[in-house]
Amino acid sequence: MTKIYVAGKLWDNKDRKKVEEIDKLCRDLGHKTYLPHRDAGIYEEGMDPNPIFKKDRDMIDWCDLIVAYLDWQGVSSGTAWELGYAHAKGKKVIGIVEDKESLNKKFRICVMCF
Repeated sequence: MTKIYVAGKLWDNKDRKKVEEIDKLCRDLGHKTYLPHRDAGIYEEGMDPNPIFKKDRDMIDWCDLIVAYLDWQGVSSGTAWELGYAHAKGKKVIGIVEDKESLNKKFRICVMCF
């Protein structure tokens, strides 16, 4: 059983649904998952962001692998941070892109995440 952190943009319902589908697939395959908005909550204006930050950071430390949904122009700042922190910790990362037509367009994804 692999411990998987599922990352991706959460502000848009369409993207959030896709991240949830990826999480479900990983669980259906027998893996243990961490899904930030399900397991730590979503930040709302006025909240203390520290509990969410600490939980997400600790779960990147916990995981064996990050699966990140990257199907939009650019990468959300939260996902970029998660990927960078995971890389610094030596974690394996899988990026999922379904919109193949946009892959070679200018500013599709930043070079640091690519």
